[in-house]
Amino acid sequence: MIDDKENAFLDDIDEIEAEMEEQELADMEPASVEELENENRQLKDRLMRAMAETENMRKRGERDRREAEAYGGTKLARDLLSVHDNLDRALETIDDKLREESAALVEGLELTQRELLAVFEKHKIVKLDPAVGEKFDPKLHQAMFEAPVPNTVKGTVIQTMAHGFTIAGRLIRAAQVGVSSNTDPVKTEE
Repeated sequence: MIDDKENAFLDDIDEIEAEMEEQELADMEPASVEELENENRQLKDRLMRAMAETENMRKRGERDRREAEAYGGTKLARDLLSVHDNLDRALETIDDKLREESAALVEGLELTQRELLAVFEKHKIVKLDPAVGEKFDPKLHQAMFEAPVPNTVKGTVIQTMAHGFTIAGRLIRAAQVGVSSNTDPVKTEE
């Protein structure tokens, strides 16, 4: 009796295995042409999307590389602007007597400033030097004060207090200027 129960259990396993083999054979039957075409379309779509994403990543990486190259030194440039300003102030305070007495020192300061400007130019750092009478541009200038100066047009630069700078066309520091607030009409000489 025990043998019959064990054999019955083993028969169930044989039946289950036979059913699994039939199912595997059914799964291996060739798919219809429509199913294959649908699968082909899906695979093509996935491939095209993957290729587009790869191309977008390549372009983004190239753009990021160019921007890093152009603007990567912005922090250093911003820090060096104070060196430029200090050299400007030092050269402005030199009078003719000191220029004669310490000609070598003055020449050294001037050479240092020219070298600094040459390095700036090499790295696409451009000095903004607004001229008196130039129209105030809030994108490039920072108004430090307004004054009603006679014979000037309202909204024009009357004084430059500190030069501005751009790097590859992007503003690093706005030029600090005084702006005319004159409301009287400009008198022309006859």
